[in-house]
Amino acid sequence: MGSSKLKQSIDLKPITVHSSPSSLSINQQCQLLGINRSGLYYKPRVNHTKQTIKNHITKVFEEIPIYGEKKVHKQLLEDAYKVSLNTVVRYRQELGLQAVLAVKPINTTTPIKAHKKYSYKLRGLNISHANHVWSTDITYIKIAGGMVCMAAIIDWHSKVVLSYKISNTMDSQLVMNVLNEALEKYPHPEIFNTDQGSQYTSEVHTQRLKKLGITISMDGRGRATDNICIERFWRSAKVERIYLNAYQTINELTTDVDDYIEFYNNRRFHQTLDYKKPMDVYQESIKLNQNKKKAS
Repeated sequence: MGSSKLKQSIDLKPITVHSSPSSLSINQQCQLLGINRSGLYYKPRVNHTKQTIKNHITKVFEEIPIYGEKKVHKQLLEDAYKVSLNTVVRYRQELGLQAVLAVKPINTTTPIKAHKKYSYKLRGLNISHANHVWSTDITYIKIAGGMVCMAAIIDWHSKVVLSYKISNTMDSQLVMNVLNEALEKYPHPEIFNTDQGSQYTSEVHTQRLKKLGITISMDGRGRATDNICIERFWRSAKVERIYLNAYQTINELTTDVDDYIEFYNNRRFHQTLDYKKPMDVYQESIKLNQNKKKAS
């Protein structure tokens, strides 16, 4: 009976410690009560069962079927599931889940000999901050009845997609619409990189950049790796979304691309960004640059 009362009093001791003004400090109160101060701040760890974790892995798969083990693991950690990568791999295997992907070739634009070409400025360059280098390109996408063109601009440092348009014609107007939208929405880049396609070497496009003091950089002829940043984005968009669907109209495609790019910019973990999200990296870099300018 006595030991039971003693246990109850010990169990209730943390409740008697007060942080409000008192003649005794919290340390003194804990010493008198015979308890460790760290116990006041202890928060019990949530232990998820194996089935609970599997259910959440399945939920992530249903929402984002293109995620592999590492990105699923990152998502679980963000959702407060403290599990190891090996556990995620094992549970996915037990559930029979595999990332849904598809692969098709990438198309490129065509140069015109009469247009001036500019040298490639990115070789050996340390691209260290947002808006240091923007990269752009055009790709083809198949819909019922034919092909349409998509142009996009991406920030090389953060991988965030700044602007994009879809059109049934691949001309200077398409790339100018994309360029003007990005220039209106974001701080201007120091360098703008393109391939040698006629849309990018056109006078209207190059003069727009020159008037703003933006350095023009162009890939070497036939060197898609010179513009690898946006080439990787095309592959991600097509493999993770576009090739998994059959679009009947350009409006249907545009709606799905809008959804994918919102996901890509704001919710998709990016491996080359240490599993951060592009828009987070972009905004962090902008703030850091602003703070540096204020300090100077």
